[in-house]
Amino acid sequence: MKVISTDKSGFKEEFEAILNRADLDMEKVMPVVAGIIKDIKTRGDEALLEHIARFDNWEPQSPKDLKIDPALMKKAYENLDEKLKAALHLAYERIYAYHQKQLPKSWLDFEDNGTILGQKVTAVESAGLYIPGGKAAYPSSLLMNAIPAIVAGVKKIVVTTPTPGNEPNGLLLAACHLCGIEEVYKVGGASAIAAMAYGTQTIPKVDVITGPGNIFVATAKKMVYGDVNIDMIAGPSEIGIIADESANPKFVAIDLLSQAEHDEMASSILITTSKELAKAVLKEVEEFLKILKRKDIAKKSIDERGAIIVADCLDEAVELMNKIAPEHLEVMTANPFELLPKIRHAGAIFLGENTPEPIGDYIAGPNHTLPTGGTARFFSPLGVENFLKKSSIISFSCQALANIGEAAAILAHTEGLEAHAKAIEVRLDKRGL
Repeated sequence: MKVISTDKSGFKEEFEAILNRADLDMEKVMPVVAGIIKDIKTRGDEALLEHIARFDNWEPQSPKDLKIDPALMKKAYENLDEKLKAALHLAYERIYAYHQKQLPKSWLDFEDNGTILGQKVTAVESAGLYIPGGKAAYPSSLLMNAIPAIVAGVKKIVVTTPTPGNEPNGLLLAACHLCGIEEVYKVGGASAIAAMAYGTQTIPKVDVITGPGNIFVATAKKMVYGDVNIDMIAGPSEIGIIADESANPKFVAIDLLSQAEHDEMASSILITTSKELAKAVLKEVEEFLKILKRKDIAKKSIDERGAIIVADCLDEAVELMNKIAPEHLEVMTANPFELLPKIRHAGAIFLGENTPEPIGDYIAGPNHTLPTGGTARFFSPLGVENFLKKSSIISFSCQALANIGEAAAILAHTEGLEAHAKAIEVRLDKRGL
């Protein structure tokens, strides 16, 4: 894990490399993904079956084999260890309560002259949730994607997840049952995104697709956007930590590794005002790596995409972190809330040494599906609004139209749109047809 200082030569170039961490080089996989999408659009289920046999190491005999029986989900839920079941329920309740507070309301504004303006908020009809599988299963991702859709009032929720060897993860199935989801399909990768975006004979077309995935999934989401809505283009996980001399190096080190163990491409970045803390964290990272089960993944991530930056002051640390715009940002300083107003770009902000990022992954309540690679500059966490759309409401009385109609007609004439102008003027009984 490299240590760089803001006052040393070469810092600008090294910091630029950190800012460019989101370069997933999608262009390399776009031809492959485009071919998969076209194949699904053209041949539907037939193509799906071939893709599963090719990528997931099992051969479905018919499209019926793709759907998981809801009875299996119920059985998986009933077979859960009681403590695990209680933990899932606690997570569900906290995530639900948090997202309920996000729910916007429709509104109408009545003016004295008879004008009525407003906004109608409506849930999309259907949502497709992509839940990663393969090396690991993520029931927490299912909860984080499904619950906002449930709170929004989405009528039809479809889940796709890869199941290598045709072995669905029992915990994921249990989480689906807890959320009341009955349409779960054993399809992964770009094929799943294409199936949900355009529909096949078995998998229905949806209105919005959410959920994280590998570069093929991210590229597919980017390519189908416009034909269907998506949440964001998510890349490898990342964490940024701002810390001063008061921070506990053990806490900082293990929190950096909590993201590094996700993926070799994950980024873990500490910005500190203390050279002593930087040295202590390096030492603790090495100690923790000795005992982690996923130490090979974590070590490669830390070595290749991890960094410790020594800044002159906390203001400089915040300025640099705002440029990085990390997915997760921990603030471990003597007075973390003092820095909060200065933090502008981060997917989720964790304040204080007792708030490790994993508490947000599972049970705090806010969503853990977050913008990565610096996109927190313009993307927000997944939330209820991703499953809602808004319609404007406009109603004019005769008097209201008389008050401002002429101005609208003037603007229409200025733009050379005569029918636009006349649609107003005939109602004002001026220059009629």
